[in-house]
Amino acid sequence: MTTPPTVPQRPHEITRHGDTRIDPYYWLMNRDSEEVLAHLRAENDFFAHELAPLTPLQDELFEEIKSRIEETDISVPVRRKDWWYFERTREGLNYSISCRAPASNEDLTPPTVDPTTSLPGEQVILDENLEAGESDFLSVGILAVSPDDRWVAVGTDFEGNERHGVTVRPLAGQDALPDELHDVYYGFAWAADSRHFFYTRVDESMRPWQLWRHEIGTANSDDVLVIQEDDEQYTVSIGRSRDDAVLLALTGSSMTTEVRYLAANDPTGSFEILEPRRHGIEYGVEHFTDGAGRTWWLKVTNEEATDFRLLARPVAGVEWREIIPERPGSRLDGVDAFASFLVISERHNGCAAVRIAPMKSGDDPFGNDLLGRSRLVEGGTSPATVAVSSNATYDTPHIRVIMTSLVTPRLVGDVVVATGELLVRKQQQVLGGYDEANYVTGRLWIPASDGQQIPVSVVARRDLVTRQPDGSLAPVAPAPFLLYGYGSYEISIDPGFSSLRLSLLDRGVIFAIAHVRGGGEMGRSWYEMGRLAQKPTTFSDFVTVASSLVANGWTAPEMLAARGGSAGGLLMGAVMNLAPELFRCVIAEVPFVDALTTMLDASLPLTVGEWEEWGNPDESETAYRIMKGYSPYDNVRELNNDQSPRIYPHLLALGGLNDTRVGFWEPVKWVLRLRDANVANVAYLKTEMGAGHGGPSGRYDSWRDEAQVIAFLLNEINPTK
Repeated sequence: MTTPPTVPQRPHEITRHGDTRIDPYYWLMNRDSEEVLAHLRAENDFFAHELAPLTPLQDELFEEIKSRIEETDISVPVRRKDWWYFERTREGLNYSISCRAPASNEDLTPPTVDPTTSLPGEQVILDENLEAGESDFLSVGILAVSPDDRWVAVGTDFEGNERHGVTVRPLAGQDALPDELHDVYYGFAWAADSRHFFYTRVDESMRPWQLWRHEIGTANSDDVLVIQEDDEQYTVSIGRSRDDAVLLALTGSSMTTEVRYLAANDPTGSFEILEPRRHGIEYGVEHFTDGAGRTWWLKVTNEEATDFRLLARPVAGVEWREIIPERPGSRLDGVDAFASFLVISERHNGCAAVRIAPMKSGDDPFGNDLLGRSRLVEGGTSPATVAVSSNATYDTPHIRVIMTSLVTPRLVGDVVVATGELLVRKQQQVLGGYDEANYVTGRLWIPASDGQQIPVSVVARRDLVTRQPDGSLAPVAPAPFLLYGYGSYEISIDPGFSSLRLSLLDRGVIFAIAHVRGGGEMGRSWYEMGRLAQKPTTFSDFVTVASSLVANGWTAPEMLAARGGSAGGLLMGAVMNLAPELFRCVIAEVPFVDALTTMLDASLPLTVGEWEEWGNPDESETAYRIMKGYSPYDNVRELNNDQSPRIYPHLLALGGLNDTRVGFWEPVKWVLRLRDANVANVAYLKTEMGAGHGGPSGRYDSWRDEAQVIAFLLNEINPTK
């Protein structure tokens, strides 16, 4: 092993609430410093050198990954008015190609398309491969066709910093426009006239705080500022209702929302507030036009409902009526309104689920038994994920869904609303003879110290587990094991198939997702139990799961790896400090590991808006002490409690120089501190020098990166196979 790169320690004092911390690597936050960039390059060179012996395995894994994927493929076409929209991928090309073809009749059955041939009249909307050119990175954050089908707005990011340049391009043979906007964030909506559109911009801390209106063919200087949100805890976004009648501007924090609306055919009018913000009250709305032409508001809210409920009222009315009550433990995530039915997205038994509820005729399209009339879309293998897919047609007899599980390749299907029949439109093809019967999936329930049952979704090669009479799974013998976790922002890590993961499973590695508290898998209370002052519960849950897996013979510490990214990287750092003896290695991607310092600096991207998730350690001493107690960078230790040298799991930390969500310096500083604590600690750092939070943008590049990660992992937990 060669000597890792080093940099000078330049102590920097940070004092709050009478407590002073010394950060020797604070100076590494300067991304414009050549000294900093040189260190990042040196770390990348060191990592490449150390993993050079694994190059043959990396190459083997990359070829495996590629061999399972249909490199030339096409998505299921989606009908939008007179066109079918779809995406193509072609062998050898990194990016997708967005296309459309004219629909010849009123039939909503998508055409069968050979990936190697074109549909009659097919047009390319955007070829991202041509767009990328010689650039190492490309992300298309905006791709929106105008209501009259004549224009497409394209927003591109070539650095990974999530600031897009937007152009408006012709689709119907008209002359090109000079329109070019800069520093545009996500969120975009056309007005009904196809001449005006709305977009958002961010402030210096990357908070989308302004909504602007642009008229095509006019100078940017003529754009109109429509909404500006000065409260730094709130962000602004924009969209259109499914019936295309209303533009909806959402202003919200993580705990509070406020919706403004504007008729889509009146773009120069003023947005009106539907309901003013009230702290702690969240709501989302849908605008619905029934068969008689009457208009309604639908509202999903947590007002008087921890796990949310659904209310409705006529647009012209003032009184809301409950049409789906709260069902504790079954989180109501959202509602999509179609001409004759509602689609309800919810959490059901800890999994993402979809429910279809047909409307009634008469004055009240919802009736008193909407939930009783509804039908749950069955997901097959358990645990499974069922989610609403692209559905661009408002008046349709079908609803398109996606189904998957840890063993079930992604299925795209149309559910016939009247009968519940599932029309399979496409199932992901896994080349090379994949057989679902060779694998087993299931869910473990592991008790936490407070009695809560933590769900864990597991998948393994069939010969490594046995199915018990009660349907539960048990290990045949301890095996190499990868445990994944996230546990923040009420985000649910739902089980889904990955052909890339087969390279682990086929080599005898068991994979599992620990659905720890702080996520949203088990409803709003599950999130609340892992947030703010309760955040340490997220970390103890993960350690409890890992300890149980070892105690019950699933694996052993020398064969156990952990993986997580972003806030899941914070989880990785925290559990390394809590229980380093439990894990052989840890993979932390864009890890939020310098949490306390970041949350004390309101000038950094996202900090102020994150206070409702983590607490404000600048104002609250309690929040400060809690965060200091778990922030990974602040809790790296040289010695164990018995004063013996502390050896940490081998670490692979991955960052992005242009990351606007987690500063590139967080994994850099963390790796250095781990090495400082003990020269025996093995810690690698790899920084993407031309990418951001999501890593490489091209599919072949991302496959190569994943092959490298898998090679590192296999070498650590399964070196003999």
